[in-house]
Amino acid sequence: MTTLALERENAATVSRPEPRPIPLTRIVGVELRKMFDTRSGFWLMTSIGILALLATAAVIVFAPESEQTYSSFATAIGFPMAVILPMVAILSVTSEWTQRSGLSTFTLVPHRGRVITAKAICAVGIGVVSMLLAMAIGAVGNIVGTAIAGTDTVWDASVADLTMIIVANVLGLLVGFMLGVLIRNSPGAIVSYFVYSLLFPTVFGMLAAYQEWFRDLQGWIDFNYAQSALFNGVPDGEQWAQIGTSGLIWLVAPMALGLWLLMRSEVK
Repeated sequence: MTTLALERENAATVSRPEPRPIPLTRIVGVELRKMFDTRSGFWLMTSIGILALLATAAVIVFAPESEQTYSSFATAIGFPMAVILPMVAILSVTSEWTQRSGLSTFTLVPHRGRVITAKAICAVGIGVVSMLLAMAIGAVGNIVGTAIAGTDTVWDASVADLTMIIVANVLGLLVGFMLGVLIRNSPGAIVSYFVYSLLFPTVFGMLAAYQEWFRDLQGWIDFNYAQSALFNGVPDGEQWAQIGTSGLIWLVAPMALGLWLLMRSEVK
């Protein structure tokens, strides 16, 4: 056997080391950059701080002196947060299909579950950080507003109250994430979110108002209604049970279906 043949035989028998899987931290970092590296994504994130500042300024300018309290600032800031954060979650998922980048993403990381997990971590992380930033802006607004009005600074929201507000907004964000996973189309998921958050509560509210049999069941079926307890302090045991039961119907079950479809859908 020639020397060249021996070298080829030895090369064939040498086992190549298996490639190491991409760590989840790196995937999270990439997904986080993808949420900021487009104009729409950048301005969507920036709008969180801008709207918090505008809401704070509106309370200072228009609210009467008796309403210059921290809860007023937190409520004013919380409303735009409740709208924007689900949009952030929706776009973080649907971008792979709407912008046709899914083929590249899932070729580099074939395990779709790891990519979706990274997107969920980024969305929840941005939601929590955004709420903390908004609360800090509200605290500054409370100090500045009462200084301008010449009144005492009132801190009428405890740490537990603020924590429950963050939990409520994270649940709303997860609903948006669920719709993004289930529908995988940005316009469709956004429209579905507004139908869910605006139309369904109205229908359930009217049903509870006119049908006595549904009145006691609303908290167990209407997820939006059950979540409202989080904005009024720490819920009791029954209210937590209602949040869990209605969340199982409107969040967990659709999320499981969406993930099952996502894992089997064709990526183009």
